[in-house]
Amino acid sequence: MKYTKYEEARLIGARALQIAMGAPILVKIAKEVLQKIKFSPIEIAKLEFQQDVLPITIKRPLPTKQ
Repeated sequence: MKYTKYEEARLIGARALQIAMGAPILVKIAKEVLQKIKFSPIEIAKLEFQQDVLPITIKRPLPTKQ
């Protein structure tokens, strides 16, 4: 599914907050990569988003008939 830049920012931000609060990381990350990104929750959330493993869904309202 293609997301808007606003949906993408919201997904990454919400997931980064979950990770910062102690949620398990859903991707396997090598130690070299962890050192490179300095264990930033935002960077980890971006990796999860790129690999399409985020446990968050987007509900888009459908247009109503008038």
